[in-house]
Amino acid sequence: MHPDSLYPLFPIFSFLSFILVLVPFPWHLQAWNSGTCFYMMWTALACLNQFINSVVWANDAINRAPVFCDISTRITIAASFGIPASALCIVRRLYIIASVRSASVSVSKKRKAMVVDAMIAVLFPLILTALSYVVQGHRFDVLEEMGCAFFFVNTHLSYVLVFMWPVVIGLISSVYCILALFAFRRQQLEISRFLGSNSSLTVSRYVRLMALAMTETMFTVPLGIFVMVLNATATKVHPWISWEETHYDFGFVGQFPALFWRTQGLVVASFEMNRWAPVLCAFVFFGFFGFAEECRRNYKATFLAVLAYLGLNRQSSKSSSPYSPKSPSSSFS
Repeated sequence: MHPDSLYPLFPIFSFLSFILVLVPFPWHLQAWNSGTCFYMMWTALACLNQFINSVVWANDAINRAPVFCDISTRITIAASFGIPASALCIVRRLYIIASVRSASVSVSKKRKAMVVDAMIAVLFPLILTALSYVVQGHRFDVLEEMGCAFFFVNTHLSYVLVFMWPVVIGLISSVYCILALFAFRRQQLEISRFLGSNSSLTVSRYVRLMALAMTETMFTVPLGIFVMVLNATATKVHPWISWEETHYDFGFVGQFPALFWRTQGLVVASFEMNRWAPVLCAFVFFGFFGFAEECRRNYKATFLAVLAYLGLNRQSSKSSSPYSPKSPSSSFS
């Protein structure tokens, strides 16, 4: 029996999540669904990253791919900011619509909205990821069954630069959710008329997007608080001394077998929640959008295209592309 009781369950679910959330991406991109696209991008990237780590280091903690670990740890950190920031973009857009402000109709307005979303969901997470180097104690750790892990020095500065931001973003999203719900309820008739005249967004899609953002926020805030409390109580929080002290012997790589790190209950819970979080985000996305008619059509067409590529279904090669020109007109922009 494999020492990790969740193997191969986790690799299967993480790769399946990567596929489920990525298939509709071109369709949403054509429809200018920037907030949703960034959510899908970060979630898919995080799931693929976790899948690779769980397979490559399933049985040992050997530092066999140092360059990959450098990249992998940055992806993990960036996604922890990027996913909640993308949800913020979604709910912010819904609040603008609920306030009966002008939606992005012209190409110039759509581009402007996409630039703003990109600054929130891409640029800001990348800046925070770069700042995380300030409190990075050494190059990285390798944990058996988990793979590459970022190592933070437990100082007060770590909470300011890294740990607090998912919670802050989640709280801002919560405020937008409340404002959007009140605005929607107060002006439901006007909004319904607006959505009825807008082929890119229906009331049903509006509600599903709101539910997606609210669900993501409800998980982000408690998980972020748990991580901060765990780090503050599991080990002593040290004062920041200097750049040189923090980065002394920076090239060191910690290697930890599962027998060592799995004996620490709270640490195990933290690691497991963090690696399952992107998978959960992917399945939440699929739960809200995967059963919609346009998504079912895209998944089916993609499945048939794969069969055709493998030579298992010759007729499928004649089927239409899952991302037909008509698809974006029935989605949220």
